[in-house]
Amino acid sequence: MPNSINSLLTERDVVDVRGAIYIPSRAYNLYQMWQHYEPAVIERDLTYATRINLNAVRTWLSYEAWRENPRGHERALDHFLQAAADRDISVLLGLFDGVGRSPTPKRLADTNPKSATGLSSPPKRVLENRQLWDRPRQFVHWFMQRYRDDDRLLGIEVMNEPGWKVSKKVFAREMFRTLRERRGRVPLTVGSTSIANNAEYGRWGNEIAQFHYNFVKDRPTYRTMLSRVCLCRDALDMPVWLTEWQRTRDGRGFTAEPKPGEKTPDYASLAPTIHEAGVGNFFWSLMVKPAWVQPQRKNGVISGVFHEDGSVWSVEDARAIKAMSGDATFDGEERPEWPEWAKA
Repeated sequence: MPNSINSLLTERDVVDVRGAIYIPSRAYNLYQMWQHYEPAVIERDLTYATRINLNAVRTWLSYEAWRENPRGHERALDHFLQAAADRDISVLLGLFDGVGRSPTPKRLADTNPKSATGLSSPPKRVLENRQLWDRPRQFVHWFMQRYRDDDRLLGIEVMNEPGWKVSKKVFAREMFRTLRERRGRVPLTVGSTSIANNAEYGRWGNEIAQFHYNFVKDRPTYRTMLSRVCLCRDALDMPVWLTEWQRTRDGRGFTAEPKPGEKTPDYASLAPTIHEAGVGNFFWSLMVKPAWVQPQRKNGVISGVFHEDGSVWSVEDARAIKAMSGDATFDGEERPEWPEWAKA
């Protein structure tokens, strides 16, 4: 079982984390990933990750799938962690997600490319009502009882992007407190929108500082940002990881419609800059998929390196990502096309 990354978490040196966000291509939300879990798909996709020398993936559980079938979710998670470990891949695993629309039954089941979207978790009515937090706490207890000392885990993330909204922050803080009460050897973290959010998360007991910077106007801007982050890393005395990045794109906002040539993957536009900075990182995403959030999906944005058949959107991207490991060689079929199932 790989623990080479975990063994470095107590050191101040740069940790060599080369990862990707992983959600199966045809899972439009996390409920679909876990409720309709396909072991063969997981094993195939994680094998693709080894072709570009990744040693980590970041993904999330589904509170909604767990509520329906706790034992089924546990069996699927056990398989996922072991499939990753068998390929020398560690997992940064999240419990809740602050991004997306509220998970109604209709949205959880939606597989229409025109309407399906990433979903937040738990539902808004639970998030904003303390009287309904006992069940999410049970979810946290279930997870920590079984996985708090699991060396296959790189870190346990309480929530992705609680951000600046008070209701999300209060919920995430209380769930983080529950994590700390049940803590084991695996470091605890928060999926942080920006490096600035970590000032507050540090007071919670955060042990890995995350930040996200998916799109940027140009490389010099990204280089400047990363140099400042490296200074923060020295001051924070903890691992600092860029846990979401994608490409250069005209600076018109995350949900604004990009220019026609900027709707497709271009990891080669940022990978050398990130590698130069020596920052542990996860790009979005391993598998070719329509954009996760609905505004970008409506704008025709697609991301990812590998198609389901093992071909890649861009050989240049695959080589640029693999070069982070010191090996830029990659031979494979290139197919910069939308998958048939997503063309609607």
